[in-house]
Amino acid sequence: MRDEEIHAALRILRREVPQWQEPVVGVVARESRDPFRILIACVLSLRTKDRTTAEASLRLFALASDPASMLTLSLPKIQAAIYPVGFFRTKSKQIQAMCRRILDAYEGRVPDSIDELLTLPGVGRKTANLVVTVGYGKPGICVDIHVHRISNRWGYIQTKTPEQSEQALCRKLPLKYWITYNDLLVPFGQNICQPVSPYCSRCKLRKYCDRVGVIRSR
Repeated sequence: MRDEEIHAALRILRREVPQWQEPVVGVVARESRDPFRILIACVLSLRTKDRTTAEASLRLFALASDPASMLTLSLPKIQAAIYPVGFFRTKSKQIQAMCRRILDAYEGRVPDSIDELLTLPGVGRKTANLVVTVGYGKPGICVDIHVHRISNRWGYIQTKTPEQSEQALCRKLPLKYWITYNDLLVPFGQNICQPVSPYCSRCKLRKYCDRVGVIRSR
């Protein structure tokens, strides 16, 4: 994909994405721009299917929707609320620890910078970027495995890790696309540009894609 083709590619994705299921963090953000809810939903979503994450988030937020009230819940109660998300026992402990730090270090307000968010237990760059971009509307590029894979498959960047992809995209991707880039590529990656045997025959972006690393497709 040539640099100038990214504009046409993302215009096509904007038209295509509404037909697919919206990622759970986007649903939470649409219902409430509360950075705390977005933070918790993102943590729950790691290694977990969207439907499971959505149901677990609803159960947990019905019990507590801010750091202070979350700390009134016992660990078993949090575990019961979020089960069966992946690693629910570990995530329950992380939720308690991050709530405690948010109260102690940030007076109960979820921080709005990547560096500060990375100090919270269980928070990596993907989660931090989602909170900053979706929760606070600040520039940032959330790079998960879909964004990393597709950006490289297109030939738009050439990197080996999501961290390298974030740096490369920050240098190359026009600023106006930063916040929405993840929202567009995740459902595209889940439904069309899948890791193994992508649906190239029905992809509207095929003419822009270098198909780097694609051995088999449908």
